[in-house]
Amino acid sequence: MIRVLVVEDDPVAAAAHRTYVERVAGFTVAGVVHSGSAAIRFCERGEVDLVLLDFYLPDLHGLAVCRALRAAGSSVDVIAVTSARDLTVVRAAVSAGIVQYLLKPFTFASLRAKLERYRRFRDQVLRTGEVDDQAEIDGVLATLRTPDHGALPKGMTGHTLDLVSAALRAAGDGLSAAALAGEVGVSRVTARRYLEYLADNGLARRTPHYGQVGRPEVRYSAIR
Repeated sequence: MIRVLVVEDDPVAAAAHRTYVERVAGFTVAGVVHSGSAAIRFCERGEVDLVLLDFYLPDLHGLAVCRALRAAGSSVDVIAVTSARDLTVVRAAVSAGIVQYLLKPFTFASLRAKLERYRRFRDQVLRTGEVDDQAEIDGVLATLRTPDHGALPKGMTGHTLDLVSAALRAAGDGLSAAALAGEVGVSRVTARRYLEYLADNGLARRTPHYGQVGRPEVRYSAIR
């Protein structure tokens, strides 16, 4: 089993990440911590193979956590789980030895794909002996970099999902499917499909909103 440490300061998100990891065969959650210093202390015990690391922690930036682990001689692998989209941060993450980079908000399917590719990579590099040629090395490294084909249901796109997620985060009181359709520029049916997808994957919350007459309207809000 691959032992995973979840590092996330938001308790709701941390619980969701733990649940996601436990649903993937071959992985087990070694622990959940909510700060960078706690992550460093946990890894010092040597009971972790992989860290799911949020970057915006209350005490240390995730990159500082990575550098501290490397300075201490830790070889634990790290997958960044963050909303940081700045290319400077991405470049620094690569320099710090982060093996995967997963943008928030994400779905269970996206995390599962990252974990399964990491498991294939780990199985290959833990073998004994030598590789035959350059092509074999390229194949091992490509295991981590292959795009997530099929992570979203048919007919859905990552671009529209990003727009929907951003609109939800910007709406403090939540949005109905009709309101979201106007915000994003899609049909109400399409808006509802994306909202239901986010809710089913634990990235949005459904709340009934009772008006004066008729059935209650469902509002969706982002789980931050």
